[in-house]
Amino acid sequence: MDIHTLEVLGLFLLIAVVLFAGVAKRINVPYPILLVIAGLVISFVPRVPRIQLNPDIVFLLFLPPLLYASAWQTNWREFRRNIVSISMLATGLVGFTVLGVAFFADHFVTALDFTSGFLLGAVVAATDAVAAGSIARTLGLSPRISGLIEGESLVNDATGLLALEFGLAILMSGHSLSIHEAVLRLLWLIAGGIGIGLLLGRLMVIIEQWITDGPLEMATSLIVPYVAYLAAEEFRASGVLAVVACGLYLRRRSASYLSPAARLQLIGAWSSLDFILNGVVFLLIGLQLPYILEGIHEYSAWTLILYGLTFSLILITLRMAWVFPGAHISFWIRRRFSPHPAPIPDNRSIFVVGWSGMRGVLSLAAAFSLPETLSNGRPFAQRSLILFLTFSIILVSLVGQGLTLPPLIRWLGLAGNTELQDEQLTARLRVFSSAIEWLQQQRESATETDIENIDDLLDRYRHRVAAVSTYDSIIHATSRPDDATEAATAFFKRRIALLRNLAAVERQTLLKLRDEGIIGDDVQRTIERELDLSETRFDELA
Repeated sequence: MDIHTLEVLGLFLLIAVVLFAGVAKRINVPYPILLVIAGLVISFVPRVPRIQLNPDIVFLLFLPPLLYASAWQTNWREFRRNIVSISMLATGLVGFTVLGVAFFADHFVTALDFTSGFLLGAVVAATDAVAAGSIARTLGLSPRISGLIEGESLVNDATGLLALEFGLAILMSGHSLSIHEAVLRLLWLIAGGIGIGLLLGRLMVIIEQWITDGPLEMATSLIVPYVAYLAAEEFRASGVLAVVACGLYLRRRSASYLSPAARLQLIGAWSSLDFILNGVVFLLIGLQLPYILEGIHEYSAWTLILYGLTFSLILITLRMAWVFPGAHISFWIRRRFSPHPAPIPDNRSIFVVGWSGMRGVLSLAAAFSLPETLSNGRPFAQRSLILFLTFSIILVSLVGQGLTLPPLIRWLGLAGNTELQDEQLTARLRVFSSAIEWLQQQRESATETDIENIDDLLDRYRHRVAAVSTYDSIIHATSRPDDATEAATAFFKRRIALLRNLAAVERQTLLKLRDEGIIGDDVQRTIERELDLSETRFDELA
């Protein structure tokens, strides 16, 4: 493939991602779902470029930065609180899924035996919570539940790939690892991956303290996930856990080594990169169906549809069968070993966790990585069927479960959780109050000139406290959360609208001064950046 073809394909993917993600935003559908559907439709359009998913590119190019970005966005407090439940899902559920799929394939699908069923289970065991996480945050799902869903997807990638490694060992050598070997391998994958990630994170904190240039810090942060992943893989530890551990550690320490300007640049750049990579990945998933269908001519269309739907139903059933007893076991463990255990989630929340088990590109890349021939030179006949079943499960879980998740959350009464809003209000009041207290202390020993500045700042902070307090009182003024939230939101939107109009007036005046030649472009850009930062704050508050 020449460089011109690569340029055209790259441009085609980027345009498609931007176009369909924009449409998804307009129709209020999570963009991963629409991109998969779009890729599926595009794949059957005549003369459209064929782009085959290369598993090496996914594992080495896409996976490290996507994991790193997810780790930076993870709520560490909820991750720590949910660590027992996350472990139950990322280890117990993965094993339960692998064995359940292997048993079903061996007994009910003539084309698959236990070994190939084990491989299929390992391929689809790990979840992808990009779509589920975005839905949970958009609908105001409890931070504990959304944190559990996202935390599971960060950790179960490692255990899913470990199960795949075991399955490949059985397939290629004809015998499985012993229990002793399997336990040691699992322990090293976890301990080695986390240890390498934390070690690299500590090293990066030291290095970052010597870097003060924003673009250089961005370049350094882009290198970090690849270094963590490759270093762990070199030592045969979990590259996935290394990236996650490094990302969590650096995110927690970012306030100590990143300047405010660098932090703003990094967050903006990583947000764009994360969106582009995720968009390309989900679009590529939909484009793979023609390649998958080429290898399964011996099956009729109805047989394939039946297989795909049946396996999707089996996978959903296995997850549901695990999450309810798993939640009670996790609560028993927390109660046994934690002085202040979190209460067990209600059945509605547990059901949402079970329904959020969507599969993504990692499963498809794992399926494509399966060998085409065995160690004896014979073709691996079940590979094409495993590929198709994996694609079917991804399509059903992403599109079917993804589209039904928002109405399900609303129907169960789990939407509109105000826990994050309450935390934000509490934090703002504490921050503003501490600033007022400090200013009052400074006023006692200030000169007459400084008192004027301090009084002006005191007035501003008292207005901020008054605005937040009014919002808080409206939120808690009625026993009906929906009415309270609607009233409080209307109040705050009016305030934000006034601030936006003021910013617009300032911006128009600034541009007029530039156009009249009174100020140059450098001055205009400096003041415009201040206005941009203010309006960005309005977006976060709205």
